Amino acid sequence: MPEVTNTTQGSFYFILTGIPGFEASHIWISIPFCCLYTISIMGNTTILTVISKEPSLHQPMYLFLSMLALTDLGLTLTTLPTVMQLLWFNVHEISFEACFAQFFFLHGFSFMESSVLLAMSFDRYVAICCPLHYASILTGEVIGKIGLAITCRCVLAVLPSLFLLKRLPFCRSHLLSHSYCLHQDMIRLVCADIRVNSWYGFALVLLIIVMDPLLIVLSYTLILKSILGTASWTERFRALNNCLSHVLAVLVLYVPMVGVSMTHRFAKHASPLVHVIMANIYLLAPPVMNPIIYSVKTKQIRQGIFNLLFQRKVY
Repeated sequence: MPEVTNTTQGSFYFILTGIPGFEASHIWISIPFCCLYTISIMGNTTILTVISKEPSLHQPMYLFLSMLALTDLGLTLTTLPTVMQLLWFNVHEISFEACFAQFFFLHGFSFMESSVLLAMSFDRYVAICCPLHYASILTGEVIGKIGLAITCRCVLAVLPSLFLLKRLPFCRSHLLSHSYCLHQDMIRLVCADIRVNSWYGFALVLLIIVMDPLLIVLSYTLILKSILGTASWTERFRALNNCLSHVLAVLVLYVPMVGVSMTHRFAKHASPLVHVIMANIYLLAPPVMNPIIYSVKTKQIRQGIFNLLFQRKVY
């Protein structure tokens, strides 16, 4: 394997890795990957189309759902080019600049997924605990500001880590462990002091990966307290059912995230295949499952999809 000693060279590139031990079967492995990417793109595009075309869905809950679908679509399109070109055409090389661009969007959309789910938990809290003030609190202007704040938060979170990493020399093997560019994968190839990068990464983990789930748990604690205070079991069931889709979306994101963290922490010497599978589940599960969850569990979305298909059939 050639060594690269200067990140300023125009020929600098990283080498992506497919599925370890199954390189000869990449063309067959590409079939389920292609299906998952297709489901994600079609599902999230359908959600966005339905919400945009149905005036009755121009409400806070569905506007936040459209943010989630847009984030999932961005996350899917970020990893799709390198994954599929590796599996289909055996293209392993990615340029220095392209890798950092993918790094920015991949981590940016991952953080955005967590931020949008946090905003959706706030929406559920207001809807259940302050129903009379729901429309006055979550106005279109407020939702727009929340969306802008989420975007700024994620961009400002990722940019420093990108510049901190980009300034460092890559003078070790440039072989990455995945078929896309991850920060934790790239930084192990650096041959310089990375303490600043490590401390910043730790701060990001605390501010986003830890704080967001804690705030979501807090919001649902308050929601449960409010629900249990209602007199009717029917009202309790209706309120819990309204939250079920969001709870499932939270689990789909954070369960694989915890699994990846546990694997990196306690299974460092496990087969590379284990790490690759866990990383792919973490990045593919939310974009694939979220449209399915909301289409199955949300009556208004189901009805909107039926209306969309019916109109297309008529025309």
